[in-house]
Amino acid sequence: MTFFRRNIEEMTAYVPGEQPRPGEKVIKLNTNENPYPPSPAAMKACREFDGEGFRRYPDPLSTRFRQVAGHVLNVPPEWVLPANGSDELLTMICRACLEPGRKAAAPMPTYVLYMTLAKIQDAEFVEIPFDEDYTLPVQALITADAAVTLVASPNSPSGTLAPTAALAELARALAGVLVIDEAYVDFADENALALAREFPNVVILRTLSKSYSLAGLRLGLAVAQPGLLAGLLKVKDSYNVDALACAVGSAALKDQAHLKANVTKVRASREKLSAGLAGLGFRVWPSQSNFLLVRPPRGDAERLYLALKAGGILVRYFKQPRLDDKLRISVGDEDQNAALLRELKANL
Repeated sequence: MTFFRRNIEEMTAYVPGEQPRPGEKVIKLNTNENPYPPSPAAMKACREFDGEGFRRYPDPLSTRFRQVAGHVLNVPPEWVLPANGSDELLTMICRACLEPGRKAAAPMPTYVLYMTLAKIQDAEFVEIPFDEDYTLPVQALITADAAVTLVASPNSPSGTLAPTAALAELARALAGVLVIDEAYVDFADENALALAREFPNVVILRTLSKSYSLAGLRLGLAVAQPGLLAGLLKVKDSYNVDALACAVGSAALKDQAHLKANVTKVRASREKLSAGLAGLGFRVWPSQSNFLLVRPPRGDAERLYLALKAGGILVRYFKQPRLDDKLRISVGDEDQNAALLRELKANL
């Protein structure tokens, strides 16, 4: 006997990155958190939050945050939809657009949650293989003709960016929704936000987890034309963004100087770490994110992952085809990156 729908019973749940035990001292380079603190303005908003805001239900549309985000991104506030992290936005899109007989498609390997959410809806998930350089397979994605096409740019786990021109070609040809997941785009050289203005089927996802150092807050946003957001509003939870997240997130978005300073530090560390890993014989894919995909000289990624873990350093290892000889390593601060390189050198 089972209590669950057939597809739920048969599917594999998404597995997040390892979390250290309370009090455990580790260098955590496995879930792409920002190594630097959040904006002081965001922390001030947290400390000064009025307790009355906890007693009452929050604004169901997070109007204050929408206004701030619209100003920062130069879009009308009604084009912004906040959510409990960009993961919730992915859930809302799949809930609104997918069902048995409708397809989702994504270039693979990519964020595994895309496949998980499609399977929850009992929809077919079409995997379009990336080539070895992670070039966006535009024509194959068009041919898939999916109700929802998902492209992470920069992509995880590769860190590679899909050129805006390629994404525009894709949006122009697709009849379904094109989701451009820009969780890491603040670390990149360009973004595709303009495509949301140009195409009614494009939704851009952003998060405050990475560049704003607020992964624990759980706050993300979608940018799309109101006609597309109207369908997502029908399936969102009533009060999906809590009042504290709205206040802290608004303060963080306003502090663009802090964001830019942290991004500059992460990008500089990324290049230095990339050079250090290449000097140890690793193949390093060119990254536009705050992490690196690397292949050890002997391809023994699992052994190195376990050796690093034993030495108090967590990196991400994916035991799946095309990734089982690679590691994904978050960019830490200078001390963390130096410790990583020393530990790797000792175990090669």
